[in-house]
Amino acid sequence: MKMKRKMDVIQAIHRIGRLVFTTREIAGLTGSPLASTTQNLRRLEQKGVIRKIAQGVWGFADDPRFSPFLVIPFLNPRHQAYLSFISALHSHGVISQIPQVITVASTAHSRVVKTSVGTYEIHQISPDFFDGFDWHAQSDYLIASPEKALVDCLYLASRRKRQFANFPELNLDLLKKREAIRWAKRIKDPRIQTAVLTRLAALFHS
Repeated sequence: MKMKRKMDVIQAIHRIGRLVFTTREIAGLTGSPLASTTQNLRRLEQKGVIRKIAQGVWGFADDPRFSPFLVIPFLNPRHQAYLSFISALHSHGVISQIPQVITVASTAHSRVVKTSVGTYEIHQISPDFFDGFDWHAQSDYLIASPEKALVDCLYLASRRKRQFANFPELNLDLLKKREAIRWAKRIKDPRIQTAVLTRLAALFHS
């Protein structure tokens, strides 16, 4: 009986079929230990085939289809996360200024993650307010609707995160006022809800 030929690293990468993947995924497909899989991936990086993005995360960062947003699902695999706040508002065209960091909402604890393709600010959102997002139309990451991204900003601003209190050149024509108010009313903390609704009223009035 013929022994089944083991899959090599290149074959495993093609099997996954994504621009971003993990050491653990490759090891699982090749049947190799994590340590030797890491060494093989490093050799591919030295040849310029792939790039190490973060601990245990690799990708085709030089591919024209690559976006740093594709890394979001791998920042904390045990917690779902979505692009929101200033980054999502920019992605939707609501603000024109390009954010210096990529802002992400998650139920995980807030932290900053520095990678070879960008810096990510993960901001904790209450599980009962973790909603209002969907898959990006052309890529494998979750993104908030423009209205939810705006309310997420005001949600954090009311919790003394002042960097989310002001917006450069906010294009209100791309936002639905009623939808933003609907999201604000889903905030369970009465103090935060009132603060967000008051700020929304001021924004739309201006």
